[in-house]
Amino acid sequence: MTSREIADLVQARHDNVKKAIDRCVEKGAFDIPQIQGYLDSLGRSGQTEFILGKRESLIVVAQMCPEFTGRIIDRWQELELKQVASIQLPQDYLSALKALTAEVEARQTLQLELQAAKPALEFVDKYVDSTGLKGFRQVAKLLNIKEPDLRAFLDDKQIMYKLSGEWVPYACHIDAGRFAVKAGTADNGHAFNSAKFTPKGIKWLAGEIAKSKVE
Repeated sequence: MTSREIADLVQARHDNVKKAIDRCVEKGAFDIPQIQGYLDSLGRSGQTEFILGKRESLIVVAQMCPEFTGRIIDRWQELELKQVASIQLPQDYLSALKALTAEVEARQTLQLELQAAKPALEFVDKYVDSTGLKGFRQVAKLLNIKEPDLRAFLDDKQIMYKLSGEWVPYACHIDAGRFAVKAGTADNGHAFNSAKFTPKGIKWLAGEIAKSKVE
């Protein structure tokens, strides 16, 4: 409760309430309350008010206007009832059972996510020191996934697409450093582009595959 709200309840000036709070602090009735700023009725800043707990506000009112103690107690009961009402607790056995089931399912989902991510994390640890580029077959072997399944995954997740018989990464993944694309010319004079996975790209892909298993 703020000192301004106390002033309204006991029909007193706010500055007098603040002085009463200062006196209580000086006498050791309670510690200095938290202070916050606010805008007055004219929209001016620089105004301050205290934020008091239930005990502190009762002490202040009892000192200033004992006849208003009942009013501030009623106000605190109103605030506490609102707080209790905002907490939706199960009202019967079935609701409690549903809440418990939801919690168990959430924990099981978390365990599945951790299990799915474990191979990817182990792979990252083994591969982290490597600096070479890898092709489809090498990456499929490293990730323990069939090469056709890997290509299907890359296509489905819009990571790579097939163009004139060649697999090409989307520009955003090239910019992210997940692929290196090199241009070359075959013996027959045909120009081609060769896309290779970077170590960064393989580590990222391992995580994406792990997430898809959870999904």
